[in-house]
Formats: sequence, structure tokens, C-alpha cells
Amino acid sequence: MDGAIGVFDSGIGGLTVLKEIMRILPHEDTIYLGDTARVPYGIKSADTVIRYSLENARFLTKRNIKILVVACNTASAVALPALRERYGLPIIGVIEPGARKAVKVTKKKRVGVIGTKRTIKSRAYSNSIKGMDPKIEVIGQACPLFVPLAEEGWTDNDIAYLTAKKYLHGLKDAYIDTLILGCTHYPLLKGVIKEVVGDSVLLVDSAEEMAVEVTRILKVANLLSTKDKNGFHNFFVTDAPDTLVREGEDFLEGVDLRGVKQVSVS
Repeated sequence: MDGAIGVFDSGIGGLTVLKEIMRILPHEDTIYLGDTARVPYGIKSADTVIRYSLENARFLTKRNIKILVVACNTASAVALPALRERYGLPIIGVIEPGARKAVKVTKKKRVGVIGTKRTIKSRAYSNSIKGMDPKIEVIGQACPLFVPLAEEGWTDNDIAYLTAKKYLHGLKDAYIDTLILGCTHYPLLKGVIKEVVGDSVLLVDSAEEMAVEVTRILKVANLLSTKDKNGFHNFFVTDAPDTLVREGEDFLEGVDLRGVKQVSVS
């Protein structure tokens, strides 16, 4: 089926979602928009995040997308109703796929969630998890400095480790057995997060679950690509394209990011 998979995030973190989509659906075209001029979303008001999300969606829907992937936990937590009211195409956020995976894998029914201040304040993960299993205890922890660390590429140094240790010690004391990485930037820090919380805690990466959900939705709607060659990928940012090129090439193997374009969406 013609049409691309449209993906937007507040910055480069959504590339973790895009990577999984490209791995599972290699024949699909994709369009990625990173709103790097206005990152991070997690410290903004709900009204501002909704406005930014609508502007990002408008940019992508003008480019013949067949599904909109909101690869931003903050936007998923507060903007999905407004997006679905405005645009008549499948729209998926990261909250429900990650919550569903956590419910499935937790043994002690003690789940931790880390995210931006706005995501944690919204209680979106807690509400979704408890809607599936009211007996699960959910402990949230905002980790606002993780986003700038990921954007800067400081994901495996002493500063990243000490920051993770400061944020996560309370979750360790709460004896969680499952931890949702409730921001698409956070998988970039998976190494130091795992080092701090230990091997007994299972990390749930919403990016992996999102790709599975995108596949399911496209299949049900009969929108999967019928091409037998690899898809074409377009990249846009609202500021500093060099950052996306530098960081993106580290984990989007074989994808040429030199053609990334800077655009205005507001």
C-alpha cells in the first residue's frame, strides 16, 4: 500500500522507535520529524505540547503518510485525543504498547516507570497498567536530565551513571522487577540504567513494542507495503540537523542521514 509511516518526536529519541520499525518492516517508506528546536517537551505545559504535536502532525500528513506514530511519551500522554480528533488516519502512541508489555512480564506486580516530568505527572502509564491489572503497583520517577544527556550523546560516561544513580535509587528500594523506559530517549541510556538497577529488573523498551503495534495496525487495515525492495527514508528536523546525523548514524546502520533537512513546522 502506498504511503509512508510518519514518525515524530521532540528530538532524536524517536529514532529508537524508527529503528525497530525499519527492522520489522524493511519494505516500508518512512518519514521522521524531530522537533529539535523545541526539545524537551517534558517540561512544557500540556497546552503547549498539544500545539506542538498538532503542528508536527500537520507537517507529516501533508506528505502522504498512512499512519502517524507519536514516538514521544510526553506527546502520547497528553496529545493523542486532540490528534485523533483532527486527523482521520491511524494514530498510535507509545504508552499503551509499553504498559501492555510490562503487565505481561512483571512477576512481583511492582512496576517502575521513568519519564519526563509531564509524562509522570499525567499518570498515563499508571492508568493504562491499572486498567489492565488493578493489582499492579506502579512507581513513577521523573528523570528530566536524561533527555539532554541523550541529545548530547553523553550516554555511557560518569555523568550519565551518576545521574542515573541519583534518579533510580528510590526505584531500587521499592523492589520493582520491571522498569518501563517511558521516554524514547531513554533506550540510548539503557546501559547505565541497567548497571544501576541490576540484572533482576527487566527493562521494557517501548520502541520495540511500538514497532509490533504498528505492524499489527497496518496488517488489520490492509495497509502493509507490497513492495519487494527496501523502503525509502526521509528525515526532517526543526533545528541542528548535524546532531541527528551524528547520533543517528551510530545506531541506524546502513542508513544515509546526510540528506536530513531542516524545516519549520510552526
